[in-house]
Amino acid sequence: MNGLISVIVTTYNREDALAAVLRSLAHQTDRDFEVIVADDGSRPATGDLVDDWKAKVGHRVEHVWHEDKGFRAGEIRNRAVLASRGDYIVFLDGDCIVRPDFIAQHRKLAEPRAFVTGNRILLSPALTERVLREGLEPERWSFGQFLAERFRGGVNRLSALLHLPLGPLRRLRAREWKGARSCNLAIWRRDFDTVDGFDADYAGWGKEDSDLIVRLLHAGVMRKDGNFATGVVHLWHKEADRSALSENERKLAELLAGHDVRAKRGLSALRVKAVGEIPAS
Repeated sequence: MNGLISVIVTTYNREDALAAVLRSLAHQTDRDFEVIVADDGSRPATGDLVDDWKAKVGHRVEHVWHEDKGFRAGEIRNRAVLASRGDYIVFLDGDCIVRPDFIAQHRKLAEPRAFVTGNRILLSPALTERVLREGLEPERWSFGQFLAERFRGGVNRLSALLHLPLGPLRRLRAREWKGARSCNLAIWRRDFDTVDGFDADYAGWGKEDSDLIVRLLHAGVMRKDGNFATGVVHLWHKEADRSALSENERKLAELLAGHDVRAKRGLSALRVKAVGEIPAS
């Protein structure tokens, strides 16, 4: 594909990890992209950090924030998309460090009527702490360095680091929603608009990304694997509060039983709200 790519980076009160992610984006070989930080209600320090990085990344970096009312990742991602300018969107979590060819690989894999799901390697708590404390740059590490960390227990796998020309094998799971995550997910903006974005009816952690994937499949958009091409380095974090998971699983099961394409409360709801907030002249 040609043209601007919008990278939506979701974050919440984790400035050290976000700084590492923005640093890795500053190292990209493909420079035709923008960064929109989707901030799910962080303290002011996150906004200050983004301001500091605006001059370092070398292209447009914006900070989109809403009030902290619990986990609302779907809604803040929608807000960030509305602030974006690209025809192709890459969703990335604020604790997922990317290697220098991350944007280039996503651009190479993009094709009409397809979304691309990537994979990841997980760092251990101890290695994550070292990376953040010492300012280490795993995005620049060689395979040999990761191999050494694998033997030490610092990473859980190495497969996400490999680059393999899978060709048609990337479409083997074209209709499969399981295993796709929004921490590394690319979607054409027009397809995202077709399904009306993430469903903000999902409150609390869990399944809002699966809901999006299922609706994309209902709309006829196929899945394309980005494994062995777009892998990211995922910093360790504590397990999220899962108290809303059972209710979110119920909503997902209801969606799977039907054929809905549009979100119950998606992008269009935010557009209507924004228009309603404009004072009458």
